[in-house]
Amino acid sequence: MKTVEQSGINTVRVLAADAVQKAKSGHPGTPMGLAPIGHVLWTESMNYNPHNPSWANRDRFILSAGHACMLQYIFMHLTGYDVTMDDLKNFRQLHSRTAGHPEYGLLPGIEVTTGPLGQGFANGVGFAIAQQYMAERYNKPGFDLFDYKIYAICSDGDIMEGITAEAASIAGHLQLGNIIYLYDDNHITIEGSTSLAIDEDVAKRFEAYGWHVQELPDGNDLKALSAAIKNAQAETSRPSLIKVRTHIGYGSPNKVDTAAAHGAPLGEDEVKLVKKNFGFDPDKYFVVPEDVADYYQKAGNRGTEKENAWNKLYQSYKEKYKELAKEYELISSGKLPDGWQEKLPVFKAGEKKMATRKASGKVLNAIADYLPQLIGGSADLSPSTDTDLEKYASFAANNRSGRIFHFGIREHAMGAILNGMALSKYLIPYGATFLIFYDYMRPPVRLAAIMKIHPIFIYTHDSIGLGEDGTTHQPVEHLAGLRSVPDLIMIRPADANETVAAWRVALEHKDGPVALILTRQEIPVIDPKNCQLEKGAYILSESEKTPQIILIGTGSEVQLLLTAQEQLKEEGIAARVVSMPSWELFEKQDNAYKEKVLPKKLRLRLAVEAGSPLGWHKYVTDDGDIIGIDKFGESAPGEEVLKEYGFTTDNVVKRAKALLHDKR
Repeated sequence: MKTVEQSGINTVRVLAADAVQKAKSGHPGTPMGLAPIGHVLWTESMNYNPHNPSWANRDRFILSAGHACMLQYIFMHLTGYDVTMDDLKNFRQLHSRTAGHPEYGLLPGIEVTTGPLGQGFANGVGFAIAQQYMAERYNKPGFDLFDYKIYAICSDGDIMEGITAEAASIAGHLQLGNIIYLYDDNHITIEGSTSLAIDEDVAKRFEAYGWHVQELPDGNDLKALSAAIKNAQAETSRPSLIKVRTHIGYGSPNKVDTAAAHGAPLGEDEVKLVKKNFGFDPDKYFVVPEDVADYYQKAGNRGTEKENAWNKLYQSYKEKYKELAKEYELISSGKLPDGWQEKLPVFKAGEKKMATRKASGKVLNAIADYLPQLIGGSADLSPSTDTDLEKYASFAANNRSGRIFHFGIREHAMGAILNGMALSKYLIPYGATFLIFYDYMRPPVRLAAIMKIHPIFIYTHDSIGLGEDGTTHQPVEHLAGLRSVPDLIMIRPADANETVAAWRVALEHKDGPVALILTRQEIPVIDPKNCQLEKGAYILSESEKTPQIILIGTGSEVQLLLTAQEQLKEEGIAARVVSMPSWELFEKQDNAYKEKVLPKKLRLRLAVEAGSPLGWHKYVTDDGDIIGIDKFGESAPGEEVLKEYGFTTDNVVKRAKALLHDKR
């Protein structure tokens, strides 16, 4: 006799086949194979409230195997989230809320944008860290406000991606027992059998990482799935991986266990066979039997009772722990405490030269006491990136209150973990490495920008000025690469005081990630009185007479413009100096301000930046020039390399005079 549970699972399979077939695009086989796992998660294992997807103590679900998104969309629809049948029918269409992979912000209840495999796996580690940090700070005896778990479904592709190895290693090291991942071991990728590319023992690999591992031979065994998840819930000192043998395209007579069920519709005829196989009318589409609809709605409605109980608990907590509750409500609102800006340091012009990485470290330590949500670390580079919070301990397996993170030499995982921490909605995480190693973490930076979330990426050793490490460590094309990312704010401050302002902007920014680009080498401290970094570009030093040329620069090169301005003045040439730390912030200004800084009539402009000149033509015009770098670096002391590549006051003066001569 077929139970309502089995009918529900089969309904999910048929809906997945229908939706992908209607879209003429997608991945039907994986949701069909995963339907029993989804059923157990949404009806039994997870705490969630479809009527308030942002409930603070909900369990977080991540579909790291984002190509199987129809599974998530269907269960969200069935359990009462704001996902309509029309949304399912509009899968993968223009302006649809049901995109080809889950996208944060399109549908309430999608916790994170996934797609590039392995990202969701690593995001979950960030989610888990956030829960542990919040629990340590706010939970009290009898008040387990934050005890939620992180669930994810991962695929063979996730397991193969290198980021997963990085993230799994961190999670095991930190003993994140709030992680429960289900590995969809269906033996199929796009090219065919996974045996084409992998034959390792994944279970032993994760045991070596320090994970609690279970293996289930039958993904359709609901009792075994339920028991395994309960075992994982009970294991609190290790992250859990449940390796489940499933069958891609389950129920498809001709395409089960084949690559044909992976990345393309099954075909009209095969979909009809699937329906016949499960007892559905082959000529009806998007059918949900009434008893199935009622069953899943009741499962979803239980979340309202769970949240109501939590709300009562929180009210009692608020009465007993007033100050902690006040702090929690402030950080969960996304606001910063009043007066925090007063804690920012101010550096005097003419003081000893200071690398902007050093200034950044001073800022972090000046404000850390006032911003408990500010936590972060580096990819094994804290002595070089100056990112340790000196008064605070490291986050570790035996210290969940720590605010310093040791990501190890794992830039890719670091970026994705920061994203997970940011998606907690409580924390402002930062992570640091050398600018050259941005290459290792491009996917999470891009995903942070897509989601418009708020991690802060710190990149030091920002130019050939870092010196002796040579070509391999000297960034050239990286500034241009970061600027090309939509909705990412990149700031390259010119000195210590611009660095202070950059941190103020980074912390107050709401609509996406911020990348701070900082020097290794020491540079002069500029008088802060004219600083308007928040506008992206500003007149740092105006000429006494009507300017004949504009000198534009970023970062450490701005000092060259100021000394060049003085030399040009001695030769009777009036030059305006514009510091332009952030193109993105400048583009947000109105036309009147842009005209004030870069007037259209003054087209003689010289940009100076120790990086690729790509993109600068927009600001220097056809009548201008650029001192940049269009080749890789050299191994030598930084000052010598900069001189060799033309980053000297004399060369700036020479190139400025050449522009004026050509104009005449």
